[in-house]
Amino acid sequence: MNTIDIASIDLSAPAPVNEPERQYYYIAKARACVAKKAKEIGRELTFTVTTFGCQMNARDSEKLVGILEQIGYREEADEEQADFVIYNTCTVRENANQRVYGRLGQLHHIKKSKPHMMIGLCGCMMQEPEVVEKLKKSYRFVDLIFGTHNIYKFAELVATRLESDRMVIDVWKDTDKIVEDLPSERKFSFKSGVNIMFGCNNFCSYCIVPYVRGRERSRNPEDIIREIERLVADGVVEIMLLGQNVNSYGKNLAEPISFAKLLQKVEKIQGLERIRFMTSHPKDLSDELIEVMKNSTKICRHLHLPIQSGSTRILEKMNRRYSKEQYLELVDKIKTAVPDISLTTDIIVGFPGETEEDFLETMDVVKRVRYDSAFTFIYSKRTGTPAAVMEEQVSPDVIKDRFDRLLTEVQKISAEVCAVHEGTVAEALIESVNDHDHRLVTGRLSNNLLVHLPGDASMIGKLLPIHLKECKGFYYIGEAVQ
Repeated sequence: MNTIDIASIDLSAPAPVNEPERQYYYIAKARACVAKKAKEIGRELTFTVTTFGCQMNARDSEKLVGILEQIGYREEADEEQADFVIYNTCTVRENANQRVYGRLGQLHHIKKSKPHMMIGLCGCMMQEPEVVEKLKKSYRFVDLIFGTHNIYKFAELVATRLESDRMVIDVWKDTDKIVEDLPSERKFSFKSGVNIMFGCNNFCSYCIVPYVRGRERSRNPEDIIREIERLVADGVVEIMLLGQNVNSYGKNLAEPISFAKLLQKVEKIQGLERIRFMTSHPKDLSDELIEVMKNSTKICRHLHLPIQSGSTRILEKMNRRYSKEQYLELVDKIKTAVPDISLTTDIIVGFPGETEEDFLETMDVVKRVRYDSAFTFIYSKRTGTPAAVMEEQVSPDVIKDRFDRLLTEVQKISAEVCAVHEGTVAEALIESVNDHDHRLVTGRLSNNLLVHLPGDASMIGKLLPIHLKECKGFYYIGEAVQ
């Protein structure tokens, strides 16, 4: 959303102090540099942004793309051809870091033949001091390094790099700052993610996120509503409210407001058809929120509720702050209030100290809750977290056996749960032409399941009634109801 006329900005004047005016000043400054460079090489400059990790990162990348396009770069899908390559990194698992280093090595060879090429790194991985030190020492060809807290400064950092010939590093340990009204370029015209908060205060013992995303800070509800209203005016019919733990939204605002109250405000927006949100931490999911979901006509019938382990003993070691019994009681409340809810979850197998009895507790939860689907993960040490130095690390062979047994059970239950909708009519948002068969389009149901049906690109972005003819385990084959 460009709220400032870039062409009218006086670059001979000092940079404004206030945001977002300061960033629009630097957009104009960088734009002048890019135009000059494009004239020198005789063509437009191009960029590509590669996103690793979660939907928060995907939303951040849309902001990066929006700013780059304002600066004067044109998007280019091919990394080898692009003049500016940006990696928006994830660091939840250590092998994600190794992937980035490997790809940087490949980019180094390309950059040797393209001296004007720039490489930028941002995201969670950059919040680790040892990573930045390694980049400074062994990857001197990288041009720009910044973290999660100052992504709003992207234009300023690019302008600084374009005006100099040195590596620019700007990583903050934490921040309480949120800057509104910067450019953003959505990946989809009909749906969008909307950040409602940043950071995490939970400190689960296996998770690096609180250390790299910082403390929780919530956006003002007025700013969130204004952003969604603009998105709806621009054709968006579905929004996903994003936060590391949306259920704790609003606690740190000057005038506190609950997540349930925010949802009620969002639901009143005319023209918005669907509301999704993630992620929900079980310890903060309130009766008030369940009541709002029960009465809502716009909140999708899907809730992602990570359990991580079914063993109360392991949950305590994970610092999850709920027991198996509390989780199951919560699930009962949700299913009673919203009988057609689709529940999905995250499960970690092989957490330090997990015994066969602990694992069977997890299997018991899976059988009792009967999730529509589950994201199952093999525990991997994450340096910098308390769990990484815990004793009783489980052997890989034992973990693999448990993981395979869990996956078999999850898939069997998922197929049974999803099949109950076969033969019914449900509304789907058509999202894309099918990747494997261009005679088909793919839609998403309110419960988050996919349906493939005959159609073409003209249907994309429309909400249509679909006859769910046949369940294929994790998706449906259907046809539009005439």
